[in-house]
Amino acid sequence: MALLAEHHVTATPGRRVLEVYDADAFLGDSAALKAAEVQVVAGNGYHLYLLSLQPDMPVQITIRLWETPPKPPADAEGHVDISLESETGILVVGQLDRGPAPDDVILPRPGVYVGHAWWTNRRAAGDYYDTTIAQLPEDAPDDWLTEAWNNCPVTERYVLDLAYSREPEPIDDDDEEDWT
Repeated sequence: MALLAEHHVTATPGRRVLEVYDADAFLGDSAALKAAEVQVVAGNGYHLYLLSLQPDMPVQITIRLWETPPKPPADAEGHVDISLESETGILVVGQLDRGPAPDDVILPRPGVYVGHAWWTNRRAAGDYYDTTIAQLPEDAPDDWLTEAWNNCPVTERYVLDLAYSREPEPIDDDDEEDWT
């Protein structure tokens, strides 16, 4: 159960949604996004959605690669089993309407990774956001909310504990035309 690698990405959940996907997987999945509304984290094998309770404060995403993932910690607010295929070996953390986060995650090799996602401080960050918006003075200076978001007493955190499972599915070249 050795830890092989650990990556940290800070991202802001655009419209309360964060995504994790292979660098070549551009298409979203509305069914997986809808499932995340119930499960918090859901995906279709190629694209994961993480559903926050707030759209403006930075969130910490940690992707840990293990020989065998450990069980989620007892103090996690929730957890769910996940699978993620990466043909390129590069994962992108997307901020939905804000574009990709600045740091890609380089996996040891392309393939299918399985494990689980778990999260902490999701509810506390959401409560802080709601309370702050409710207390927003009408005459607040322009930087009032920015300062409030920077002073949030908790950091919303999602952890993907993954282990390499197998090679990625072969790409189907039958659908591609030969342009030569």
